[in-house]
Amino acid sequence: MVMAVSFERYGRLYYLDPGPHRPRVGDKVLVPTDDGPEVAECVWAPQYVTEEIGGLPLCEGVATAADLDRDEQNRQRRADARVIAKRLIRQHGLPMKVVGIDFVDRRADVDQLVIVYFSAPHRVDFRELVRDLARGLRARIELRQVGARDEARLQGGIGPCGRDLCCATFLKDFEPVSVRMAKDQDLPLNPLKISGACGRLMCCLKYEHPLYQEFNAKAPATGTQVETPAGDGVVVGHNVPSDTVVVRLAASGRRCACSRADVCSPRQQYEASSTTTPDAPPIIDVPAEAEVAQTAETAQTPQTAETAEQRRQRKPRRRRRLHHDDEGDTSQ
Repeated sequence: MVMAVSFERYGRLYYLDPGPHRPRVGDKVLVPTDDGPEVAECVWAPQYVTEEIGGLPLCEGVATAADLDRDEQNRQRRADARVIAKRLIRQHGLPMKVVGIDFVDRRADVDQLVIVYFSAPHRVDFRELVRDLARGLRARIELRQVGARDEARLQGGIGPCGRDLCCATFLKDFEPVSVRMAKDQDLPLNPLKISGACGRLMCCLKYEHPLYQEFNAKAPATGTQVETPAGDGVVVGHNVPSDTVVVRLAASGRRCACSRADVCSPRQQYEASSTTTPDAPPIIDVPAEAEVAQTAETAQTPQTAETAEQRRQRKPRRRRRLHHDDEGDTSQ
């Protein structure tokens, strides 16, 4: 069985093995982390899955009242730490932006630890800031600089599609994205159109790129003369999601969408897109022993006599030849 939890409302989902526990949607449960068990909300109730999934962390049970009180206190401490950190950054005049605050109080090596995540255009000397934060928060301080994509993942937001950011919901790793992916998908190379909330290229450009690569490798290019069931024409566009090719017919000038398999010209591209040719006869594997026996039998069998139809066709030619020889003898 598998269940899913989230530490923040509309945040990333984490999958757990419920074990003997059966929490319902909305219940607070304890999730094992590197810094000890933390309180999270159950988003998916435990349910059976078709495939066997191993290696999931084990849920430690439903959170008690003491766990909920501790979680609420930690939330208040994180909010206070954010306010103090922003105020001290302004006082020191540092080009830093606070992205997130994490409060740890269950680690064995430290009593209380405050982790401040920040973004900056370059490396920042924050040694004096750390000392002031330690005095103001009375805890051990760690400052960690994050990139633009990690900043968007920690803060969350709404993407150009109108949905929550992929990095803040389900993406675990950031895969490299290039402008070439946008070119292969015939997208406008306007940075405002292909950039996400972080200012970098949208991660969703990676999702359908393999499909476009496969289609462009097998489909006829734009401007190619092709033969379609509706008549000859010229390829003027592609529709990759529907696996069709837009063709402008030469006879009527209208456009029609044809399946990629129906476009038979050029023949080389069509044959390369399929593993077998429909018109080709089936290939039958003959064992080596049978082939040798068949060869020996053919060698021993004498040539058969020609048929009556063949004799009938050859007889007039012999008559003409004999008649020609007789005329030659008479002339002598």
